[in-house]
Amino acid sequence: MNTSLPPADELVLVDRELAHLDARRSTLLARRAWLLQALRTPVAVTAATGARTPVADSTPRGAQNVLLTLGGTLLTIAAVAFTLVSWGSMGIGGRAAVLSVVTSAALVAPVALLRRGLVSTAESVAALGLALTVLDAYALHRVALTDTDGLGYAAVASAVLAAGWAAYGTGLSRLRTPLPAAVVAGQLPLLLGVLAAGGGPTAFAWATLVTAAADGAVVLWARPVAARITAAAGAAALGGWALLTGGGLSLTAPWSGAALLLTGAAALLYAAWRRQAFAVAGATVAGLAAVTASGGLLRAALAPDWTVPGYVLCGLLLASVWWAGAVGVRLPGEVRAGLAVAGAAVAALGLVWALPPVVAGALGPLVRRTPVWSGEHAGPVLPSYPVTAALVLAVAALVLVAVPRLWARCGALVLAWALLTALPVVLELPYAVTLTLQLLTTAAALACAVRPGPLARGLARPGARTPGAAPGEAAAGNAADAMHARTASGSPATAATAATAATAATGDAAGRPDDAATRKEPTGSTSPTDPMGPTSPTGPTGPTGPTGPTGPTAVSSRPRTPAAPPEPGVVLGWAAYAAGLVSAVGALAFALDVRGATFTALGLVCALLVGVAVFTGDARGTVSACGAVAAATGFVCAVAAAAGFAPHWTALALLSVPAATALVGAGARRVALPVEITGGTVGLAALGLATSRPAFLAAALALGGLIAAATALRPERRRFASWTAAALFLAAAWVRLAVWGVTAPEAYTLPVTVPALLLGLLRRRRDPAASSWTAYGPGLAATLLPGLAAAWPDPGWQRPLLLGLAALTVTLLGARFRLQALLVLGGAVLALVGLHELAPYVARAVGALPRWLPPALAGLLLLAVGATYEQRLRDARRLRDRVTRMR
Repeated sequence: MNTSLPPADELVLVDRELAHLDARRSTLLARRAWLLQALRTPVAVTAATGARTPVADSTPRGAQNVLLTLGGTLLTIAAVAFTLVSWGSMGIGGRAAVLSVVTSAALVAPVALLRRGLVSTAESVAALGLALTVLDAYALHRVALTDTDGLGYAAVASAVLAAGWAAYGTGLSRLRTPLPAAVVAGQLPLLLGVLAAGGGPTAFAWATLVTAAADGAVVLWARPVAARITAAAGAAALGGWALLTGGGLSLTAPWSGAALLLTGAAALLYAAWRRQAFAVAGATVAGLAAVTASGGLLRAALAPDWTVPGYVLCGLLLASVWWAGAVGVRLPGEVRAGLAVAGAAVAALGLVWALPPVVAGALGPLVRRTPVWSGEHAGPVLPSYPVTAALVLAVAALVLVAVPRLWARCGALVLAWALLTALPVVLELPYAVTLTLQLLTTAAALACAVRPGPLARGLARPGARTPGAAPGEAAAGNAADAMHARTASGSPATAATAATAATAATGDAAGRPDDAATRKEPTGSTSPTDPMGPTSPTGPTGPTGPTGPTGPTAVSSRPRTPAAPPEPGVVLGWAAYAAGLVSAVGALAFALDVRGATFTALGLVCALLVGVAVFTGDARGTVSACGAVAAATGFVCAVAAAAGFAPHWTALALLSVPAATALVGAGARRVALPVEITGGTVGLAALGLATSRPAFLAAALALGGLIAAATALRPERRRFASWTAAALFLAAAWVRLAVWGVTAPEAYTLPVTVPALLLGLLRRRRDPAASSWTAYGPGLAATLLPGLAAAWPDPGWQRPLLLGLAALTVTLLGARFRLQALLVLGGAVLALVGLHELAPYVARAVGALPRWLPPALAGLLLLAVGATYEQRLRDARRLRDRVTRMR
């Protein structure tokens, strides 16, 4: 901007205006906060008088209900007290007359109240009348039927009351209390009758089941919502009790339990058929009851080991109802889903029962109970487990194979692996057979991980059109498959082209011509050749404009392609790979009992992992390559142990592993980094083994340096590997010097200083602007500082003399070439060495002088400095500037 003011004056003016704006903004913010607080204050002020409007604490209807409920409760309490306490003071006629009159009045009064529209009052009076009928029944038993059995009379009375209340509620349909009360009373007759007749648990369970069925009928056919809710609660409680009792009876009295369970299952299925909202839950419970009944019958007829397989078989048969529509059986989808869930749940419980042998076969060898290579084999971790567990796994795997779904195929694969893992445990196979089977399982699983194509046969690919899919979905899926194929094959088609193809396919399938949609332009848009039009990168619709790729138009015009689901082969490959790794670990742990088995298992597992790393290109290959390195490490350790190597010789042998990984990394760039990291970890372990013998540690460090130096020949590893090699060589030299008993610090620091200074010289030649501290500072400090620390307590004169000469040389070089690091480090060390040499004489001279002389000399020095203070400051600044200008 062009102004007539000088820059300094204009800056003052701008700062003043900004201060005014800040002050105004603070004032407005404070005013805004006050206004918000005023709006939040809940004050209601009238327009005329300014008085506050009172706020009602409750609604009139709520107050009315509270009063009516309280009044009805008090009347009920009074009636109970009258019946129980004051009953004996009246004769039989008087008592009957009082109860009949009060009850009749309480039951008739709601009729008149309903005609006048007093519904709430009628509800309260009707509830009082219902309570009085219960008191009438009690009074009748105490006065006229004292010899009658209490439970039997209660059963009959509850039935009569339920029927009477139901009739009363039906006649006065506007009342909501009588019908739910009738449902509650209806729960008691059969139960009390069975107890009065002395029936056992079976009879009581049947009574609860019949009562629950009656409740279900009320739920299905009654209209009042309150009655249906009450009946549903009763049906759930009593039906659950009946089914639990039937489940218990199926273990002790299978036929009685089966009859009870199957009857309950039939009632639930009928209710599920009639009510869609209840279909899935009802069918699930019915399926569980049916499986429990049929499994209980099979349990009575089979041996104990076949109990769980019997239940699993019943569950699988029930789960097959899901495909009942394919054979012409018409069942609602919700009912079939519930039955299938029940069957699948039972089968899943059976699989849980069969899992302990799988866990014992896979992880049992990791718990060693015998010495390594002792030839002794520990007993089975899980002895005497039923052989039928393997049958359960096999049947479940076969059933899942028949289901053309990815999840089922993965489950079948895992179950097949579990079967092979559990067989040695349940069959108690010999050691050689068990190890062979474990290695074969590992090989088969890893082979399936490399070539999962046969496992995915018959499965629909992601995006492929299913029989019920719409044409648009099929077209979009085909376009997505084509885009995936082009990307996987390295086609030069870009992501934008692939997305356009997918969009075009979707548009064509939906009946929208893609070319017309593409040619459509918004009203008022410029021509494509206009430099400010949509095609211009700097125009209003370009990348930085409001409707560019980052604006709202780009978001709405570019449909997001959903993430494609994984291929079935990939998912199955990963499942097989995980199973193979678990089997490999178990086989290696199991093979440690015998020396020959250990070498065989390590070699085979290493070869298998190498094969997986070669033939797969995803993360499985990387993990397999690292696993192969670990197996090779184990093989080397096994060879060293078999040969009787000491730990330090084993360390040298282990260095062959990082050497091999360096060679592999040079040829296989895809897995180079993780393989070399794994090899480096093995190298660190080898160095740890060699620490007991320093001479071997020096040799191991030198060999490690050679490996790192060879790796540094590769361009992508040059910098890191070269530094690693230098550090290893230096450590090897230090360890060797320590072995020789060298204590002079210069012997340890000079091997660092010389290469560091050479590297600094090369860097200064490539980059003359580089700081001398970066180029030469580390190298000089590595020798000068330890030398100074060693020279200070040294009583001799040779070390201080040599260190002083070196510091003087460094200082002169720094002054000659104007290098700050050399000048400062050399001068500081030279001054400290000189002080070290003069210190004894100064101390002796100070001791000979009078005590008052040092303070006097210090005072004179301060006076002299003060007199020439300004000149000394100027000289100090000039010296600082000269040093600062150095590099």
